[in-house]
Amino acid sequence: MQRNSTRAVNIGTIRIGAGHPIALQSMSATKTTDVEATAAFCQRLAESGAGIVRVAVDSPKDAAALRDIRNLTSANLSVDLQENYRLAETVAPFVDKIRYNPGHLHHSEPGVPWRDKVQRLVGIARDNDCALRIGVNCGSIDPNRTGDDPMLESALEHADFLDSLGFSRFCVSIKSSDPAAVVETNKRFAELRPDIPLHLGVTEAGIPPEGVFKSRLALEPLLAAGIGDTLRVSLTVPNDRKTEEIDAGRLILQNVERGIVLTTADWQPDRLNIVSCPSCARVENDRFVSLAEQVREATRLMKDVPLTIAVMGCRVNGPGETDNADFGLWCGPNHVNLKRGTEILGAFSYDEIIERLLVAINKSEPDA
Repeated sequence: MQRNSTRAVNIGTIRIGAGHPIALQSMSATKTTDVEATAAFCQRLAESGAGIVRVAVDSPKDAAALRDIRNLTSANLSVDLQENYRLAETVAPFVDKIRYNPGHLHHSEPGVPWRDKVQRLVGIARDNDCALRIGVNCGSIDPNRTGDDPMLESALEHADFLDSLGFSRFCVSIKSSDPAAVVETNKRFAELRPDIPLHLGVTEAGIPPEGVFKSRLALEPLLAAGIGDTLRVSLTVPNDRKTEEIDAGRLILQNVERGIVLTTADWQPDRLNIVSCPSCARVENDRFVSLAEQVREATRLMKDVPLTIAVMGCRVNGPGETDNADFGLWCGPNHVNLKRGTEILGAFSYDEIIERLLVAINKSEPDA
């Protein structure tokens, strides 16, 4: 497989970039504070072929659990801090990589300049032998980026700033739920910064097999062009099926090796598109995965309707990452928030939300 000559970055026991094997990644979906369950989950993913396993950290209790998790698994651990960048200092001694989202840096301590926050993260990474990932996501873009391609602008700005600090042990990811956007933006980044390793993925790809298909549309043409050093296929599946993400990643790599490459020309965006995030530790109700499946089943007869429905599992992704959908559902502990675009239609129980969604869709049709 042709590969771009990016620089090498060490992440625990593996090295990405510079022609090293493309690393597959997945994410733990148990509550991080459940130390034994999370460590076992991480170990199972690692033994299934995950070179890197990401763990969500939202609170000091989550951060404290990382010490014990580290002692119970040999997996290379990446921590996902989202809005809680100050927890980096607590978790860094026990993980191999820290992922931060440029957009989320603006939510915590808005009076502190983002460069100060990133400089703090770089210092912590240096002190604790950690790599960093600049993780740009379509649903949480830096509010100061207003150009033609704000995701690309944000990724380039943060990469340049890390360079200015003399820190090169980082990779970049630029993810969207739109496969075409993933291809275009990652190609442009690779042209402008061919030295930086890229982690590839379609965010919220959804339920298999559709989620695997959407991921193939973006990842196979990028990999065939030599772009990509790690990847994740983000699927909405129950915890006991999480290794399907690894299987799908392996399938994509095998396809590219054999010259079997889907492209975004195979994508039909003017049809029903269900976007749903992968289950993770932030999911606030275990019914989230089954809800996504119910939405797919309830809308099956609408398959030729140009409609996007987003189903999100938590408060972190829910509010922002449903804004670009025609209808959005984001799950709380006891109810589901229903949106039409950015308009909140109400909060409904898990038992009634499907009916409420269908009523809202019917009311929005021109001849309704």
